Amino acid sequence: MAAPEKKYISIGIDDFNRLIEGNFYFADKSLLIKELLDSGSPVTLIPRPRRFGKTLNMSMLRCFFEKVDPNHSRRHLFNGLKIEQYPNCMDHQGKYPVIWLTLKDAKTNNWDHCYEKIRRVIGLEFERHLPALKPILNDLEVRQIQEIIAGQASQPAYENSLLDLSRYLERAYNAKVVILIDEYDTPIHEGYSSGYYDEVINFMRGFMGAGLKGNSALQWGVLTGILRVAKESIFSDMNNLRVCTLTSNAHADKFGLLESEVIAILHAFDLDSHIDLVRNWYDGYRSGEYKVYNPWSIINLIDNKGRFQPYWVNTSSNTMIKNLLKRCTPEMKEELEVIITGGKVTKAIRENIIMADIEQNDEVLWNFLLFSGYLTFDNYRLVADTNYAELLIPNIEVGTTYKTTFSTWFSEGAGLRNYNNMIASLVAGKAELFQDYFMKFSQETLSIFDVRGDEPERFYHALVLGMLATLAQTHEVRSNRESGDGRYDVMVIPKDLLQFSAIIEFKKARSKETLKTTAKKAIQQIEDKNYEAELRARGVKNILKLGIAFKGKESLVVVG
Repeated sequence: MAAPEKKYISIGIDDFNRLIEGNFYFADKSLLIKELLDSGSPVTLIPRPRRFGKTLNMSMLRCFFEKVDPNHSRRHLFNGLKIEQYPNCMDHQGKYPVIWLTLKDAKTNNWDHCYEKIRRVIGLEFERHLPALKPILNDLEVRQIQEIIAGQASQPAYENSLLDLSRYLERAYNAKVVILIDEYDTPIHEGYSSGYYDEVINFMRGFMGAGLKGNSALQWGVLTGILRVAKESIFSDMNNLRVCTLTSNAHADKFGLLESEVIAILHAFDLDSHIDLVRNWYDGYRSGEYKVYNPWSIINLIDNKGRFQPYWVNTSSNTMIKNLLKRCTPEMKEELEVIITGGKVTKAIRENIIMADIEQNDEVLWNFLLFSGYLTFDNYRLVADTNYAELLIPNIEVGTTYKTTFSTWFSEGAGLRNYNNMIASLVAGKAELFQDYFMKFSQETLSIFDVRGDEPERFYHALVLGMLATLAQTHEVRSNRESGDGRYDVMVIPKDLLQFSAIIEFKKARSKETLKTTAKKAIQQIEDKNYEAELRARGVKNILKLGIAFKGKESLVVVG
């Protein structure tokens, strides 16, 4: 028996035709086709995080459904795949004209340039179909299409272009049209980050609404993106839309890699012995009832011969995530402390994301982190009329994003240098140096966290998160927020019990109190509540006691 032909690993190849023809390794997700056909839904939206196989699956759908020149049939691409076992599904292969749009490159910092990129994508798709359309178009229609291809048509013409192209294709092929739009929400993310959210929402509402709602030429439509942008913003009145998010069981095993698929690919490339580490680093995402791995991370791990490092989180700058977390409320920072130390927080799950609400509403931000892949969920359930789940960090790879974010919050100006010096003096037990560095550091850094006179909590919650990130390898950082007047205490416990431990008590000075009086009260609280007992019980002998008082952007450290 001949040995099976060796497969190659693909990095960044999301063209199904190229993948199969080039003999690259492919985890067979072809039953997605059957599921979509069986659903009977006119339009399906499947949001998934970045790099979870959306574009490759959409390319597979295009290769399956698209009617092409008989001399260039794509039927052979599906030889041996699971979908071939279903003749009723295979009857649909190559039977429909397909409109294929990907908006993943519509990234720019102003609306004019974004709109230009969108027009270009639309124009190229008209140009691709033009040879088939010319025989059935009248002169006016030809001129209108030429204006769209040239990027010179009016905005209403581009908003109606999806509908118009569908109708032309139906007329040309005497068959209804399949519309595939990949990464539909990329321009929306960019609009939110760069200040043209309203413009892009208005355009996308007209464009999607015309093409996908009440379009008599439409056979099926499939959209992918990262988020389900709220119906009120984009899909207003689109009652034919079926949405399959991460919490849904529909298509749950078709995006991301199942454990069985990961084991198979590791075996194919002689990395079987790595499975336990692979689980810790890249597993942990939940998709419906399944646990899945990030395919981008697995592919890169194999390409790098089993080298473990963050691959997925390095595919973007994560700038928006960093800025959102920096501005979140003290209460959310407090819960992030639970998350970063391996815990879970219970949250209401809202699948409709209104981007404009993210900065004003922690609940929206938690959901944004979930559906963007920076968190996963457990124990999804309905309570009364609201869905809830426990949110947590899925794996080591994603955990590095938070740690990097928290540890670089203080990088503006000289803040990072003073922060590093402050942390070094703290763990070395050098109290006087810590006093100096802390007061310099806080003076320079408080403004970064929008600290107003009565809200130093924003700063010291960020400080604790920074400590959690910076000291994770050598220390345990424990925090416990007190009730009442905004007090907050921190224990920094060395893994080497011969090193210095620290107990830090923060206090906000009342209107008539001095910083010194307040800081001394913090020291007194450490003594009165015998916080050091836990440390003594662990065998820690060197304990630094620090009382820190805040008044507006002033601070004072007193050593106990």
